[in-house]
Amino acid sequence: MSIITASGLTKAYGNNIVLNDMSFSLPEGKIIGLFGPNGCGKTTLMKILSGLIHDYSGEVLVNGNKPGEKTKAITAYLPEQTFVHDWMRNIDAVDYFNDFYSDFDKNKALEMIKRFGLSEKQKAKTMSKGMQEKLLLSLVMSRDASLYILDEPMGGVDPATRGAILDFIMQNYSQKSTLLISTHLINDLESVFNHALFIGKGNVLINDSVENITAGGKSIEDVFKEVFSNVW
Repeated sequence: MSIITASGLTKAYGNNIVLNDMSFSLPEGKIIGLFGPNGCGKTTLMKILSGLIHDYSGEVLVNGNKPGEKTKAITAYLPEQTFVHDWMRNIDAVDYFNDFYSDFDKNKALEMIKRFGLSEKQKAKTMSKGMQEKLLLSLVMSRDASLYILDEPMGGVDPATRGAILDFIMQNYSQKSTLLISTHLINDLESVFNHALFIGKGNVLINDSVENITAGGKSIEDVFKEVFSNVW
């Protein structure tokens, strides 16, 4: 069963076509890697799936519904840029999520923040990018969502912390849920993916299980380098 389907999906910014008549489906209950070079449309695609961009053509369905109120209720989105206001303390951000999302587990979020070594009373403006990413992950992964969309969830943390964050993500999502993760850190995350979507120049280049992609003995990172050295 597919959690996401797209047919003829096209999105342009002026004369720049970012997604070009794109059609694909993604399986439910998998951990899916979204791969492609900078500027290939990964973030745009994630925003469309999250219901934040509406001015596209073609059809997109999340769990059988067009992105909107129904799909936002089952989708937890972690953007690449922070969405926490500078004045907010960590506890304020937790309370905001608790008020906004009916599937949010406040106690779980507070426990995660504590595990990450963050203070409930620290303000966002005093936190490093890595600390903010830990806060945002704590918030997003404390929702009981059907679909988690994570845009570069470890881009701002040091290599020593990545393993802990990866373990954190894996331990704090429902096995029946789907994770769609955009990342350039393929080597760090490759072991967790069981499906991959490669996009480039607005097109789907590969959409298959990791088992099939790596059947010839190549890693996902090897395939990434091979695909985009020829296409990009």
